Amino acid sequence: MDSAALPSLTPLLDGVDRWGELLPLLPVLVALELILSADNAIALAAIARDQRDPLRERQALNLGIGLAFALRTALILMAQWILAFKPIQLIAGAYLVWLFIGHLRSKTAASGDDIDADGTPESASAGSLLRTVLALALTDLAFSVDSVATAVAISDQLILVVTGALIGVIALRFTSGLFVRWLEIFPRLETAGYVAVGLVGFKLLITLLLNTLHVPEWVMLSSVIALLVWGFSTRIPPASEPA
Repeated sequence: MDSAALPSLTPLLDGVDRWGELLPLLPVLVALELILSADNAIALAAIARDQRDPLRERQALNLGIGLAFALRTALILMAQWILAFKPIQLIAGAYLVWLFIGHLRSKTAASGDDIDADGTPESASAGSLLRTVLALALTDLAFSVDSVATAVAISDQLILVVTGALIGVIALRFTSGLFVRWLEIFPRLETAGYVAVGLVGFKLLITLLLNTLHVPEWVMLSSVIALLVWGFSTRIPPASEPA
């Protein structure tokens, strides 16, 4: 989700076309982005963990999210074409659902593997940095299709939409870094994030296939919050802490 894509913010943001008018709203946008990017951040953190090395994880996040911003900007500039070309939204929704199903399959497969001391299946190995960077950028792009299309539909202020995308990417880098560490401590959090990914994907597909059906944003936001509460409900003490 993207704060600039929430229709409830339209009266507040209407007419914002200069930096002097936008700056007082930045704290609101930053706070909203930190909350609304949680589902996306968990998915990106889980993808970055494929590197299985803290330094390579940070490199993957920096490169992947940097590329994601470039793709978001291109998406904004081509938004009118995106809105008219529904198959792109269909592909984005199908990709997010595929990520969700892929996670379920990997969890099922991992349950049959031996687990090492840090909770990682022994058969797992570090993935390609380039593949991880591309996966990060494509996943963020799939998330952005719905939010950018909605943002452009409710606001014709390009400066607002681009600034919202920039704030979203910065917030995403910050929250993804946190979630990389939290995924080691809260075992349910990764599944909660992928369920949220699946919900966003299904929402895209449903609203595309059933034009008359509109899923309220508060339903999606409430679902993400409930999933986060469940994800943080179980904690494994770090190795340095007593069990």
